[in-house]
This record gives sequence, C-alpha cells and structure tokens, in this order.
Amino acid sequence: MHVFVTGASGWIGRGLVPELTAAGHTVTALARSDTAAQTLRAAGAEVRPGSIDDLDTLRDAAASSDGVIHLAFKHDIAFAGDYAAATDADRAAIETFGEALTGTGKPFVVASGILGVLGLPPGAVATERDGLADTGDRKGPISGAGGRMANAHHTLALADHGVRSSIVRLPPATHGNGDNGFMSTAISFARAKGAAAYVGDGANRWPSVHRDDAARLFRLALESAPPGSVLHAVGDEGVPIREVAEVFAAHLDIPTISVTPEQAQDYVGWLGGFWGVDGPASAQITRDLLGWQPTRPGLIADLKEGHYFA
Repeated sequence: MHVFVTGASGWIGRGLVPELTAAGHTVTALARSDTAAQTLRAAGAEVRPGSIDDLDTLRDAAASSDGVIHLAFKHDIAFAGDYAAATDADRAAIETFGEALTGTGKPFVVASGILGVLGLPPGAVATERDGLADTGDRKGPISGAGGRMANAHHTLALADHGVRSSIVRLPPATHGNGDNGFMSTAISFARAKGAAAYVGDGANRWPSVHRDDAARLFRLALESAPPGSVLHAVGDEGVPIREVAEVFAAHLDIPTISVTPEQAQDYVGWLGGFWGVDGPASAQITRDLLGWQPTRPGLIADLKEGHYFA
C-alpha cells in the first residue's frame, strides 16, 4: 500500500516508517519542518510539507493514498496547559481524514491512549472492550482525557461509513532507546530532585510497550484490522512504579522516596497527576485478533540497559 502518515518524525513514527517500508509499503509523511523532512527522506519516505492544521493538505494526501495512519498530536501545547486546543486540532484532522476516506473501504489507523480509558473500578485490568460507552458526537471545543476519547469514538464510528477505521491505544510508558517521553521526563525530574519518588507504597502499575513492538502493531492494523477495531499496544500488563523508581535510583545513585499524591508534583513535575495512577491493561484480544506478539525488552529490562541514563 501507499500510506500517508502524520507524526512520522515523532517517537512512534521513527519506528513505523522503516517498519512499513520493510514490509513493502511506500510512505508519504507529513513534515512541518525542514529538519523533519530531511529525517523522513533519509528513512525512505516521500514528504508532504505541512501540519495537521493544513486540512486541505490532509484531505488531498488521504485521497491519493491507500490508507492513513494518524500519529500526530500537539503534545507541545497540551503539556503547556491547552489540552482542549490540542484535542480540537486532532478532531479536525480526524474529521477531514474521515470525509476523504468515506465509502472507500481504506484503512484509517489513529493513535490513542490507554490512560484515557476512564471509569474502571480500582485494580481492574483494562481491555480493548473497556471505555467504549457512547460519549456522543460532540462538536466544538472538548477538553481533557475525555476529549481525546471522544476523538477515538469518532474514528471508530467511521466504520459505519465505509472506512476500515481502528484505534491503537498506547501505554504511557512507550519506551526504547531515544525515548524523550514519560520515562525520560521522570528520570530528568529524579536527577534534578536527587530522589526517585513513588506515590504511597508504589504498588500502582503502568502498562508499557517497546516502541518497536508498537510500530509493528500499527502496521498490522493498517494491513488487516477489521473496521471499528480497538487495539492495545501492551507488552507489560502492569509494572509497579516503585520498581521503576528503584531502577532510577540504582542508575542515578540517589535514594527512593515515598511521597503523597499531593507531593508528587514536587518530585515529578507535570507527571504528578499520573505517577500514582494504577492502570494495568491487557492486549490479549489484540494478540488473538492480529497475531501480534511483543518481542522486544519489557520496561524494567529496557531501563536496566542504561541508555536512559547516558
């Protein structure tokens, strides 16, 4: 297939482009800077200059492709506090892609998040069937995790309009060499604070996946996911955050420390609202559906390799 990819120069995208080309697909990638364009061309992709705000570009690129993978999200403005603007831009892009692909039967794969699966009882392991209650087809500004969840629902609803749509839910710890996301951010805070913090007893669990395994799942979704599929890119079902903090402490030669939920922001910055969340998740349905099996190291093994601390 000839595939159009947004966010191709980002963390997942840098693994996805070679995954697609190695499988025989060709890639056109959206690039909003000359640096990104150079990186993508070096990886073997064609380049369409623009951003996800350039809706005419998105529409034309989707119409001329055999499928679309949408990874881009305005994390910069979301982390700066304007999450509503980021989710609104994401929604506009998804709607534009949906209009271009309606009635074609072409695949449309969108990245989503597992921590956005809300409302589960304490200790429950999230599955691909959770978080699918109707949130309504809301127009206009939407905010918070519910906003991105609504965008995922809109994507899935496109299956009723002749689009082979699917979403891939990513864990907060999507790790690997070169990651500058949640794990590397937490390490930076631990180094600056001189302590590796966990909340309470640190037994709360995060799901995780190696970036390369996640990239392979996006390819499999593009190739064969049934319309309306919810997929989980989960390698480790749940890693206790205390174990993560202990690896930080060993590599940085600092102590571990238990903090209250109220103190978490002092030790892990903007991650404070997530650091104590218990959110294990399963990928058994995904594995059975697509034959996907993670093969790369789990989170603790990857952290112990040391590249996060170089």
